[in-house]
Formats: sequence, C-alpha cells, structure tokens
Amino acid sequence: MSWSKVFTAIKGAVSETGESIADNQAIRIMDQELREAANEINAAKTQLTNVMAKRKGISRKVDELGKKITEHERYAGDALQKNDEGLAHDICERLGGFEEQLGAQNSILQSFTASEKTLKANLKKAEGRLKQLTQQQDVLKATEAVQKAQGAVANRFSGSSSKMGNAMGSLERIKKRQQERADRFVSAEELASEESGGDLDRRMKEAGIGGSSSKTDDIMARLKSQI
Repeated sequence: MSWSKVFTAIKGAVSETGESIADNQAIRIMDQELREAANEINAAKTQLTNVMAKRKGISRKVDELGKKITEHERYAGDALQKNDEGLAHDICERLGGFEEQLGAQNSILQSFTASEKTLKANLKKAEGRLKQLTQQQDVLKATEAVQKAQGAVANRFSGSSSKMGNAMGSLERIKKRQQERADRFVSAEELASEESGGDLDRRMKEAGIGGSSSKTDDIMARLKSQI
C-alpha cells in the first residue's frame, strides 16, 4: 500500500471519528443553539420594548404639538378679529415653529412605527421558528431515547442468544457423554455375562437345546394320553 493511501485512510478514520463525536453530541449542541436563539429573541424583545417606549413618547409629543397648533390657530384668529395684526403675526410665528416641530416629530414617529412593525413581524417569525425547532427537538430526543432502548434490547437479545447457544452446546455434549457412559455400562454387562457362561445358556434356550419342559406341559401331555 502506498503512503498516499495510508494517509488517505488515516484522514478518513479521523473524519469518521470527528463525525461520530459530533453525532453523539448533536442533541447537546442543539440544546445550546436553541438556548442561544432564545436569548437572542429575548434581547430582541428588549430592543422592541425600547422602540415601543420611544414611539409612545414621540406620539405624545405629536399630540401635544397638535393641540398647541390648534390652540394658537384659535389665538391668531382671535387677534385678527380684534384687528391686532401685530399680535396675530407673533402668534403665527410661534405657530410656524410648532408646525416645524410637528413635521420633524411626525417623521421620527413614522420611522419608529415602521421599525416597531418590522421588529414585531421578525420577532413573531423567530418565535414561531424557535417553537417549531423546539418541538422537533423533543421528537428527536424521544426518537433517540427509543432507539437507544431498542439498541439495548437488541444487544441483550444478541448476548442472550449467544448464551443460549452455548447452553445448547453444553447440553448436547452432556447428553452425548451420558449416552457413551450408558453404552459402556451395557457393554460391560454383556462382557460379564459371556464370561460367566450366561450367554451360552441363553443361546441354547433360544435354540430349544438342553433345558426341560415345564411341569405344566408334562401334565397336559399325560391327560391327553388318557382320553
């Protein structure tokens, strides 16, 4: 094998080890990522709260300026009705300042209102996405737990199958040894019978040689001869 192939194999092994570690820690990593996402959403809520507070403050200023403009328009009209154009001119000058402030505040209010609307929409999307991911994470955790349980059961079954196989092998060996022992006992009895002449008597009896008939047979024969 060339050194390049060896190096490639080592790289592959290292890569597989890294992937295995990453897989084993995947759920823990996801937990951390979701916590960080939740923290970012909370930070965004804080920023949104600040924007809403500023928007409300500006809105109050706009309302106040609107009331002042309405009041000073009435004051200017009263001055004109009294033919006091000098006073009416000064009032209108102040009124112009209020209108300029109102224009500036309205521009700021529109900007904050648009920002608030955008932040709310983005925050709603982020919260929805986080909720989906959390639910999927719960499913992953449940699936992981079930698969670990299945793996444990499979491993135990594999181990028990191996043990049962070993037990069956031991049982067969014991049965074989017992049968061999029984065969030796029978063979020993046969050998002892042959040595004592018992085997010859048995063979003669089976052939009808030697031995006398039973007394019953003799009586039966005598009675038949008398008839």
